[in-house]
Amino acid sequence: MKKLISTLVALVAISTVCLTTQAQTRAASTGGNSPHETTSAVIDGSRVTVTYGRPFTKNPKTGEVRKIWGGLVPYDQAWRLGADEATTLITQQSLAFGDTVIPAGAYTLYLVPSESGASKLAISKKIGQWGVPVDEKNDLARVDVKKDSTDKSVDQLTITVKKEGTSGAILISWENTQYSAPFTVKK
Repeated sequence: MKKLISTLVALVAISTVCLTTQAQTRAASTGGNSPHETTSAVIDGSRVTVTYGRPFTKNPKTGEVRKIWGGLVPYDQAWRLGADEATTLITQQSLAFGDTVIPAGAYTLYLVPSESGASKLAISKKIGQWGVPVDEKNDLARVDVKKDSTDKSVDQLTITVKKEGTSGAILISWENTQYSAPFTVKK
């Protein structure tokens, strides 16, 4: 009995240390000016989740309204798709973006917006980074996204995982533009 109690006390102590260390690491890894958001939806029985930092159009230091697309976010260059830690996609089942299949797992997302050509959502195998040090050799895929104008201006970057029947879409809205990447769940 004493051995069992000693073992339980040791497990509780180890768990406490692990949780405290994890909480400290997490707190230290955040700390930008942007709040963070997690969005998810269950699509055809599979949860799809995106976690990201949500910057504003207003400069947090000066209050000045920034031009986003073609300004803060340059066209035809990889952009981190958020603020602070890299934007993360987690999927329980494989996702098909057109003919491109992404296996179940965790990935980093970033965007390559284009003013007039095809904009791309990049899915990278490298996760856990601050920002997104783009290294194309870690890209699992880049898929085309549809670019549309929004009805009204969006002050804060908003990413949504949206259920559309048995399919879904990742929607990215900011300033006066929305990008959409439709997908289906592969079982």
